[in-house]
Amino acid sequence: MSGREMRIFLALDDNVDHEAVRAALPHGSRTQVATLNEAATRMAMLLAAAPFDIVVLGCSDYSEPALQAVASAAGERPDAPVVVLYAGSPNGFMEAVFEAGADDLITLPQAPEQVAFALEKVIARRRGTGVGTAPMITVLGPKGGTGKTLTACNLAVALARRRMRSIVIDLDLQFGDVGLALGLKPAQTIYDLATSAGSLDGDKVDTFVSVHESGAAALLAPIRPDQAGAISVPFLHELFEILRGRYDFVIVDTPPAFSPEVIAAVDTSSHLCVVGMLDARSLKDTKIGRETLAQMGRDPEEATLVLNRADTNVGISNDDVERLLGRRPDVLVPSDVAIPRAITHARPIVVAEPRSAAATAFAALADRYIAERTPASASAPVTAGGDGSRQGRRRFLRKAG
Repeated sequence: MSGREMRIFLALDDNVDHEAVRAALPHGSRTQVATLNEAATRMAMLLAAAPFDIVVLGCSDYSEPALQAVASAAGERPDAPVVVLYAGSPNGFMEAVFEAGADDLITLPQAPEQVAFALEKVIARRRGTGVGTAPMITVLGPKGGTGKTLTACNLAVALARRRMRSIVIDLDLQFGDVGLALGLKPAQTIYDLATSAGSLDGDKVDTFVSVHESGAAALLAPIRPDQAGAISVPFLHELFEILRGRYDFVIVDTPPAFSPEVIAAVDTSSHLCVVGMLDARSLKDTKIGRETLAQMGRDPEEATLVLNRADTNVGISNDDVERLLGRRPDVLVPSDVAIPRAITHARPIVVAEPRSAAATAFAALADRYIAERTPASASAPVTAGGDGSRQGRRRFLRKAG
């Protein structure tokens, strides 16, 4: 807090160890205390009583009063972060907390210094003072098989070949193929990182990263689908921030769904890349995906639009694409027999056939992002709907549910 004491509004459930929570708060913090039931019913009055930097709510089980208090605090003071301390089993509570408008959820028990550090990071992230400032590109595509992983991996390698420190995160936590696409053996995965002991920092993350021959780094998906549940949204927020402070570009490959993990990546990203394919069903799903981004508070016109197999003769012209999507694609990746050949040998096309038309298209995509890498584009993530990513995410989840 840059030498200034942290002002905390704290509301705890009766079942929470109050002394343990108070001991975990940053040393020298000034705390206004209430019960969770009071916060759920009288939040506006309580928040008006004194200035504060952060709202901290604690419960030990799925708690409707906690969710009410989160929603009330987020609505009354959208400028202040809301954090939930939680000692129970997730059982869907994590998703409900973020839907209500929380910025973070910290599971208990944790060492006091870890809780204090987590609270300070939430405040820093809200104020835009975090160290993670590198462009973060989330690659999206609501339909499977459109080439998201192909795009993410070739983009990461193309950036690395231009002397940019790049890393691709495989956020398809159940069936991710980044390791296969790059020819990397998953000795360590994002699951191993998430379940490792101790706090998260850059040096620790580096020990779980695999490196491609081009220099591009990768944080690979879990080996088994059942391991996906270990990767929480708060963990991802912390991971994204760390990686944006250590690399020139962070690229996130995603599954064909707007899961809580994907929503967290969209919220955090400075850039979005929507990948479609030249067929009627894919274009329809791409259109729906762009509309979904708008519901989340992100401007779909700011997302880079990549069209794979763009020269396939299926009776759909470029004018048809523009008419359906409302705009022309930014990057056209043609069909190329070199692509399946490169995939078979687990080599990105920009390495296997660098002079091919497809490789040239992915190189152009990399050049596009390098050209946009200005102080403005590398600043804090774009907020959703102009009123904070928390509100945009909550609106979207409410509509989706």
